[in-house]
Amino acid sequence: MSIRKQVVTVIIPCYNEGKSIKKVIRDFNKSELTKEIFDFDILVVDNNSKDDTALMAQEAGARIIIETRQGKGFAMRSGFANIAPNAKYVVMLDGDDTYRPEEVLRMLEPLHHKFCDAVVGSRLSGKIHGDGMTKLHLGGNWFFTFIVRNFYPANVTDVLSGYFAWKREVIDNLAPNLKSHGFAVEMEMITKMARLGYDIYSVPISYHHRAGESSLKPFGDGLKILKMFLKNLRWENPEAIEAKVEIEKLEKLTEVQA
Repeated sequence: MSIRKQVVTVIIPCYNEGKSIKKVIRDFNKSELTKEIFDFDILVVDNNSKDDTALMAQEAGARIIIETRQGKGFAMRSGFANIAPNAKYVVMLDGDDTYRPEEVLRMLEPLHHKFCDAVVGSRLSGKIHGDGMTKLHLGGNWFFTFIVRNFYPANVTDVLSGYFAWKREVIDNLAPNLKSHGFAVEMEMITKMARLGYDIYSVPISYHHRAGESSLKPFGDGLKILKMFLKNLRWENPEAIEAKVEIEKLEKLTEVQA
């Protein structure tokens, strides 16, 4: 008896990742068990790269979108707008070969078995290989994870991870509420998912030294991430606000009629 495969759109935001993107895409086909259950729709969002990222991704068999507005937030929002219509799950990981596509089954299993709504790959509770993360970046990740866990209902152990998996309906509700332009998008996604009431879970993953240079600016981007954390402490779902207003109107109308 054949098992009907479930479609997973894998979004890979890229900026100058020509050296690594082909390997990242091809590594999704390494797990025979994963291929028996899931059908991967690989979507590379080329964020206005100056190298051959788009060409390398196309040669590896991925769908390509060019997003000319600079910033990871723009790339992610463009990717969310182009998820395959029949996709049941959505995965996101960076294209710099720091994350392992072979570990995607670990990310999808909790969703597939209805354990949670979203999964965050945790480097901090997993394995950081060699000089994959500097002490400055490690300290920043611990700090942001600590404050999120203490101020939001989010059971996560690495809030700045670049490896996520979601049920499709989570993205359908989350994506219209995303405003980030750059690297604050991970903080925005986790804090707004928590505010929307989704069950978020972390799984340990491995993290490796990146191929090429990072465009992350530790202090400048760190400040933007902190601002996003503070801003979303008071954030409410617009649909919930509208519903609340309608209820208040109904209550006032009832009082007048009484």
